[in-house]
Amino acid sequence: MTEEQDLIDQSPPPSAPDPEPNSSTNPNSVIHPRRVSFEHGLLPIQKLVFTDPIQTLAPVKQKLADAASNNRVGSAAIADVLQISGDHARLVLETLGSVLHSESDPLVRAKPEEVDSVGADLRDLILFLYIQSYKKLLPRTHKDSAAVADVWPSTSAFDGYLSALSPIQLVRSNSRRFMPSQADDEAHQLSYLQKHLANIISLLAEPVEGEGDESLVFSMEAFEHLGFLVQFGDKGSDVSPLSQATPFFANSDPDMPAVPVPASQVHDWLLQNIASALESITERISGKENGPSNDQDDAMSDVCAAPNKVAPSTRGPCLIEGVSKTSLVKQASDLRGRSVKVVNCHDSVIYLLAPLRYATVHGCSDTTIVLGAVGKAIKVEHCERVHVIVAAKRVCIANCRECVFFLGVNQRPLIVGDNHKLQVAPYNTFYSHLEEHMREVGLEPTINKWDKPLALGAVDPHDSLSHPAGVADAQAESAASVDPDQFVNFLIPNWFSGAELGSTKDNPFPLPDAYMAAQQRNLKNFEETRRSLKEAPLEENRKRELSSALHVYFKDWLYASGNIRQLYCLQGD
Repeated sequence: MTEEQDLIDQSPPPSAPDPEPNSSTNPNSVIHPRRVSFEHGLLPIQKLVFTDPIQTLAPVKQKLADAASNNRVGSAAIADVLQISGDHARLVLETLGSVLHSESDPLVRAKPEEVDSVGADLRDLILFLYIQSYKKLLPRTHKDSAAVADVWPSTSAFDGYLSALSPIQLVRSNSRRFMPSQADDEAHQLSYLQKHLANIISLLAEPVEGEGDESLVFSMEAFEHLGFLVQFGDKGSDVSPLSQATPFFANSDPDMPAVPVPASQVHDWLLQNIASALESITERISGKENGPSNDQDDAMSDVCAAPNKVAPSTRGPCLIEGVSKTSLVKQASDLRGRSVKVVNCHDSVIYLLAPLRYATVHGCSDTTIVLGAVGKAIKVEHCERVHVIVAAKRVCIANCRECVFFLGVNQRPLIVGDNHKLQVAPYNTFYSHLEEHMREVGLEPTINKWDKPLALGAVDPHDSLSHPAGVADAQAESAASVDPDQFVNFLIPNWFSGAELGSTKDNPFPLPDAYMAAQQRNLKNFEETRRSLKEAPLEENRKRELSSALHVYFKDWLYASGNIRQLYCLQGD
């Protein structure tokens, strides 16, 4: 992509004429980008980034179509046509499957051993490849950078080979830039779609038989695949099929094939809706900048003025922001079936014990984050000294330092960007409803690929924060396995005494032999030490002194480690 195109992608939304009113659709229904496609569907593989998509992707589409069976493309064909490795072709299918808009698609329902052969629908694959040209929005400056600077920890003790800044410093550099709000992201994604809509329509449209490429049409089936990029639905409502929001497919007879419509009509209708949505979002953003905001979807409210903020957004992810020096617990009744973002949290312990679809952990430090069961994907980015404990379908780690990940993960962990001193370990905890939540989101406890991380490029072509000047691309630093002798179980407190208990009594992911043997050795050593102390030939007053000394050392450890805070929080609840 040229520098000029980069500037266009980062520029404000272009002005557009007012859309014509459409009486056939719900006047309250607004088009939105499918954010998960842009947030969890981008891969830093240079061969997937087409700088001129319509010129380079059209012949690729034809080659994939020639190799397709029943309009589906398997991993072997993807590797051959795109000239990528088999591992990367498998990664393309797994990533696409995690962000598909249709839960009934065979790729979403495929068992791990079936993914390569089931493959992807050609139209979904083309859209997935197209958006690899997307550039993420630059983080914006926080409105009170001086106050925020006082909240966050000091400089990291070491420097990386790609950058002298740590991930959090990198995020906070350039006048304390912070993660864009939901409105900012939506406007940027809609602007991208507005700019590229004509290309996207031409790639998905079909020529009328006998009339050539000059006469392109859209069937209702092809139109539904645009649901990978956009959706309609009011806040708090379920997302309906994309075709039901249109004037040309909404009233089609379900027993009869819908009549295809001209591609130009689809293009104009979508362009009008995107322009209308952009105008609305731009007005909302402008209103926030010029006055107080009450919108809970604003992702970056003041960290100091509103610590421990949990924003229960009715559309989009639940936001947990600015938690500092405390413990926070959310359970299934708060989050079931939702997506969640944990942003800019420091020196805390956060429990999100619920079945989730997607999760993002961004810009956190010195924090332990325990997530329940994540059925689609979790991304951890720009974090320092964070422990993440999660059962998930897939995990992506980007631009992190000195973090430890305790994983029950069905697909290979993906490591991208500028990472340093990462460690991975098998899953190490449980809570009473864990297995129920895993079944609900489709996780398989017999498959755990925690120790098979896949490292991609150290420079992410989608993220301008990961582009240090003058540094060529290199493979990301992978993660080391935690020493089995250093592996310990994590105990989740019973935060809700009296609540109905589930059936999980132990870690559902089997431990590897080396870790199980180490645990047994540690337990044996503990029992021997306890027995030796109990049977020590000491007078009663000396035993009391020994017991008192042990309690003092334990209390000192609680304060030094910060774990005393969890006890106070548990007592407070």
